Parts: sequence; structure tokens; C-alpha cells
Amino acid sequence: QVQLVESGGGLVQAGGSLRLSCAASGRTFSSYAMGWFRQAPGKEREFVAAINWSGSSIYYADSVKGRFTISRDNAKNTVYLQMNSLKPEDTAVYYCAASIRVGAPRAQYEYRDWGQGTQVTVSS
Repeated sequence: QVQLVESGGGLVQAGGSLRLSCAASGRTFSSYAMGWFRQAPGKEREFVAAINWSGSSIYYADSVKGRFTISRDNAKNTVYLQMNSLKPEDTAVYYCAASIRVGAPRAQYEYRDWGQGTQVTVSS
């Protein structure tokens, strides 16, 4: 099991940028695939981005492709989500999650460990 702590959320104007970080505990971080998900008010949690253990396999939701970038630093046990050109519809609580699955899973059920989330609010 791995403990995850997200940070970097906040309030930003439309068109702005934020970088989310997710720090993981444990010595086996590099063996996990990592994902970012988000949940907007009144909506179900949805996939945002995922990265495999080495960074060689990455997937994005269509809604964020070209604007968001997921990356990881295994030496620092941290995964990042760089969010550019933010839109009001990106407003949500953002969660990072860890998966023991091979590749970069996009389904929530493939992730076992979850962080508590960080709020991102984009004003128009």
C-alpha cells in the first residue's frame, strides 16, 4: 500500500496555470502506475491522465489533451500534473491514485490507493 498526498491546488483565472504534485510514501513508488482523476460538483469522478512506471506510456482524457501534462520523478516519489490554459470547466477536486497494473490504466477500479484530493477552482 502507498500513501498519497496531493498539493498545488488553488484559485486561478481562466487561461492560467497550476502544477499539482502528488507525493507518495514507500520504497516501491517506481513500480506503480499513477493516475490523476477529478470530480466536479454534482458530477462523477472522471479520468484525467495516467502514466506508467517509467513514463514511457501516457494517456490523457480528450478534454485535457494538449493542455495538461503528467510526469513523474521516481527519485522524489512524486507525480505531477501541469495544467495550462485552464478553463472554468476544469474546476474540480483533483485526486492522484496508484495502481499495480501494467501500463497506464484509465479505469478507476484499477487503482487501489487514493489521495485525499486538492481543490482546483478556475474563475471566468
